[in-house]
Amino acid sequence: MSRPRLPRPAAGEVLVVDTRYKDGRALWGGLPEAVGGRRERDFVVLGDGAVRLRLVQDVGLDYVEAGNLPGMLAPGSERSKAVVLVDIPVVYGEGAPLLVDVAQVPGRGVRVAAARLGEVLTALHDGALAFDDLVSAMDVYGLYQGDGGRAAFPAPTGIPRRAFPELPSTRASLLVRTCFDDDAGWQSLLQRLGGVDDDGWVGANLDPDEIDVEHYPLEALVVDDRAYEGLWPGQVPALVRPGEETILVALADARTFARPDRPLTVVDLYDTPGQIAVLPCSMAGSLACNLELANMDFHDFIIREGAEPWWED
Repeated sequence: MSRPRLPRPAAGEVLVVDTRYKDGRALWGGLPEAVGGRRERDFVVLGDGAVRLRLVQDVGLDYVEAGNLPGMLAPGSERSKAVVLVDIPVVYGEGAPLLVDVAQVPGRGVRVAAARLGEVLTALHDGALAFDDLVSAMDVYGLYQGDGGRAAFPAPTGIPRRAFPELPSTRASLLVRTCFDDDAGWQSLLQRLGGVDDDGWVGANLDPDEIDVEHYPLEALVVDDRAYEGLWPGQVPALVRPGEETILVALADARTFARPDRPLTVVDLYDTPGQIAVLPCSMAGSLACNLELANMDFHDFIIREGAEPWWED
């Protein structure tokens, strides 16, 4: 599906993109009112007017995800630091809007309470906050300075070393090797996941009678390509092909080969894009299965700082 190009923001403007529509009508979920400020047609002026929210609606934006946004920016949008995404949690659950990085690590996101959106965007505009600061201070629910507890394994921050190619297309999951220092460990990981079939998948065509439902197997397309060496979790959402509805991307990184339980760094693509859950390879399939069936949320698999994982009870 072809997506419309986002408008080029003027100085001091932040795009607020509505991604949910019904009968061609944008569903804002009350966000323009919740952020405060002064409404002027398709704009909300915050505080002293240094930052203005530009409300963007187009039925062609229905179900756009955070990772899609960097490729939709108009030429000349380099001055933008972030875009606000109005998605399902905002429209149907009065949840916090998603602030999407379009400058440092394009495509990653952080939830920001609607009442604090003006404050945070003004701080970004003035340079008092960087997007890394938001990522470092989010809780397990992806909320900036939320009270849900901090993750034991926070998403890495900093300046990525380089760009990466688009990931292969799939509506299932991807297992991406990002560390190439331990070939024996990589082969051991693949065997623990059931081995790779002729089409490059792990966990495919397993006998249902042999499946351990407590450790559901990960069914994923394997990506063993040095082009992805050193890939950061925050870069992943923008590399997933638009419209594919990929369930998750699991990274086999340096941590995977340093511990006996072969933990994978699983990347959230939707709730808080770029957030990570570090869990034993034996649990990655359970996460994928529960996400696909909408039985659990991504944050249910994030280990809280100072807490034991629920699957070890």
